[in-house]
Amino acid sequence: MTGSEIDIEQEYLTALYARLDALREEASTAVRRAECDRDAADVWRAEVARLDTVERGLCFGLLELCDGRRLHIGRLGLFRDDEPLLVDWRAPVAQPFYTATASAPQGVRRRRHIATRGRTVVALNDEVLDPDSADEDGLVGEAALLAAVTAERTGRMRDIVTTLQAEQDRVIRDDHRGVLVVQGGPGTGKTAVALHRVAYLLYTHRHLRTRGVLVVGPSRIFLDYIGQVLPGLGEHSVMTATIADLCPDLQVSRVDPPETAEAKGRADMAGRLADAVRSHVRIPEEPVDVEFERQVLRLDPAACRRAARKARQSGLPHNHARMVFQREVVDVLAQHLVDRMEAVVLTDTGEAIDGGTLDGRLGAADLRALAAAGVVIGQDDDGPRTMLDETDKAALRDALLADTDVQDALNALWPPLNPQHVVSDLSATDGWSIADIPLLDEAAALIGRDDSLTTFGHVVVDEAQELSEMAWRMLMRRCPTRSMTLVGDLAQTGNPAGATSWDRVLRPHVGDRWRFAPLTVNYRTPAEIMAATTDLLAAHHPGMRPPRSVRATGEEPWRHRTTLADLPRAVADAATRTGGRLAIISPGTHIAALSAALSLTTPMDLTDDVVLLTPAQAKGLEFDAVLIADPASILDAPLGHNDLYVAMTRATHRLGVIHPGPPPTELSAMREVPAHLP
Repeated sequence: MTGSEIDIEQEYLTALYARLDALREEASTAVRRAECDRDAADVWRAEVARLDTVERGLCFGLLELCDGRRLHIGRLGLFRDDEPLLVDWRAPVAQPFYTATASAPQGVRRRRHIATRGRTVVALNDEVLDPDSADEDGLVGEAALLAAVTAERTGRMRDIVTTLQAEQDRVIRDDHRGVLVVQGGPGTGKTAVALHRVAYLLYTHRHLRTRGVLVVGPSRIFLDYIGQVLPGLGEHSVMTATIADLCPDLQVSRVDPPETAEAKGRADMAGRLADAVRSHVRIPEEPVDVEFERQVLRLDPAACRRAARKARQSGLPHNHARMVFQREVVDVLAQHLVDRMEAVVLTDTGEAIDGGTLDGRLGAADLRALAAAGVVIGQDDDGPRTMLDETDKAALRDALLADTDVQDALNALWPPLNPQHVVSDLSATDGWSIADIPLLDEAAALIGRDDSLTTFGHVVVDEAQELSEMAWRMLMRRCPTRSMTLVGDLAQTGNPAGATSWDRVLRPHVGDRWRFAPLTVNYRTPAEIMAATTDLLAAHHPGMRPPRSVRATGEEPWRHRTTLADLPRAVADAATRTGGRLAIISPGTHIAALSAALSLTTPMDLTDDVVLLTPAQAKGLEFDAVLIADPASILDAPLGHNDLYVAMTRATHRLGVIHPGPPPTELSAMREVPAHLP
């Protein structure tokens, strides 16, 4: 590439940054001017933040079209008057930058990838789309792509907006309005694709900015890892959360055994919870006496049944339907009082009882009841007041509802509930686990929430294969439109309650309104590492076709035999000889000993040169190198073969395995080395 062409691109880039600076200054000025208008100031602050986050890599591409137009492609659209200076990567006209090939050039003569450092152009890479050299399987921007995937990791996910491939771009721009399931093996970029899809949807469907987008990840470690991607694409309004974060007031303090977690995650728990809530309503078989102001009012079972039937027909949650039940019962009790007050009942000897005096005046008990209701009845020699109007009757009902004895009787029939009591009654526990969270959410939906449920216009779920059937119910409540992007790999399911079939977990909620979008190319994991997983996949996922790696490194994965007692030292020694950012992946039982042997600080920071993780914590992450400690113990878990597959496919360059005793059969073909060689 000639220096003059770099100079031309540098001149254009300088002009783009000048325009960006001008817009940033305009937005900052608007913030200052809007100090008295909080809402307006917040809008302008968000604009300043958006302009700040596109500073790095503002412009990264150029399309030279056959009609002579030149379109620079970047992280956002920039204009001067009506003239487009920079085209947003999400705009339809920018799509050929990711999808044009020599066999289908889409009107593109030349595509240029522009590499920058700060505000300086450092390299250009051109592709002339010549039909005579058509290559259907060729990579778009191969040089730029390979430079990105081979670069050392930083402990934070980068966006891939500059190197998106055609397969990934098709998923990002998919117009399906239901649930899109993006299934992809290791290294296919499914997480990055999901995040870029969020940015694309926010660009093309403006209503999502007010309705909200939620990104659900498997752990806070993972969410921290991806935290810079969306801001780097100019999007700050997306909420990220784990399943636990969706119940912020709950403290998770225990881990369930696998069989318990699997049982709690099954869909039939919803029915069991519904039965448990319903069982708290007691319809008496005998009349119930209710005391009010020293009078005894009798409530018969038929009246209770009618009240309960009307409450349930309302369709309201338990605690809200309880109000319907109470209103119906109190109406019955109030009518008993009214009837008693307005009637004179005589004994065999002609004395008035219950209803008042012989001449029709209200009795002392009646007056006490009315006084409790705030009703003042005047009686004089001109004649008593014998009829109660509707206002008086309403006051009686209010007094009954406010009476402690009446409330105790009503609560015994239809008690108020809270989610914690419902779930703990069903499965007595000491503290709460992750598997309890969907159960508590289900119970809250059944009995009625104390606060409103936050819903979203679109939900993204990463590592979606890990969610239980009950967790899916929890998420579906938060997305009434059922507009979702799910990314995962069934071969990496580690949760015993997780998915074995997308159709099984989705059909109960969306029917056939879901679409399958596979990713088949592995950009991260070298061919040598994928080859090392062959026996593992053959043993546990026969017939499964792993994604095709686009590169080889020439570095063969290795294994080393040690003893259980010497495992920490062997791992520490290997770590000192492994370059780049290193992840040591181990069963939880070894974490404390390995942390001590490696002198690792806590809490862990993914930007550290060496991090120590369990397979579950490693999901979705990538590192320059990976050391796996005690693979046999990983395999011993209920879905340990999937956990081991996850661990083996996190590295972009080097993989080592240190095993106490003989290696697992699935790894026996790996190259064995002495301790001093790795």
